[in-house]
Amino acid sequence: MNTHRQHERTVVDRATTLRVSEIYASVQGESTHAGKPCTFVRLTGCNLRCTWCDSPHTFTGGVHRALGDVLDEVAALGLHTVEVTGGEPLVQKAAIPLLRALVDAGHEVLLETSGSRSIADVPPEVHVILDLKCPGSGEVEANDWSNVARLLPHHEVKLVVASRDDYVWARDVIARHALHTRCTVLLSPAWGLVDPQALVAWMVADRLPARLNLQLHKYVWTPDTLGV
Repeated sequence: MNTHRQHERTVVDRATTLRVSEIYASVQGESTHAGKPCTFVRLTGCNLRCTWCDSPHTFTGGVHRALGDVLDEVAALGLHTVEVTGGEPLVQKAAIPLLRALVDAGHEVLLETSGSRSIADVPPEVHVILDLKCPGSGEVEANDWSNVARLLPHHEVKLVVASRDDYVWARDVIARHALHTRCTVLLSPAWGLVDPQALVAWMVADRLPARLNLQLHKYVWTPDTLGV
């Protein structure tokens, strides 16, 4: 009986509590929203281990916080645009209620997700940034390709390329799934692994229907600066 009650409490907690690494105000560093003042809600935990990950501090730790507490802090920061990111935010059950609540509060809501988790339950108003994994990430097998059919015109697909081979793979995926007809497609050079000028040359040579996506925050601050 006690075990059952304890399990029941755990399920309820997971549905109403978020494990949060940090909440802060800055400017959006990536996507078509780059440069916008934005509040970031960075959740803890990730089911992937990409070779070029720049936020491994989110894999563990974090603080368990009630959904209402998170919403209060976001409101106090006073910015219209809010991004929920990680780690992988969709590994937490309470991420969907958080997204719904932020939309209902009148925010422009962005979700950065790896593409390894279904976006079927994400509220349609949310601007999904789906980060499909190229082979160089070491996590290409984790891509949930059923998400392609769920993309909406205001969503975005991001592909981080760590090599010329990654670029060719990304180019073929864009063509095979006609991603550019579904939403905006972004190509991002993995920091320190691909020269942005080289990526631009490849994209222009192929007349690729995609946009260059640089990590603005790594140019404004140093690449390893946290909380920005």
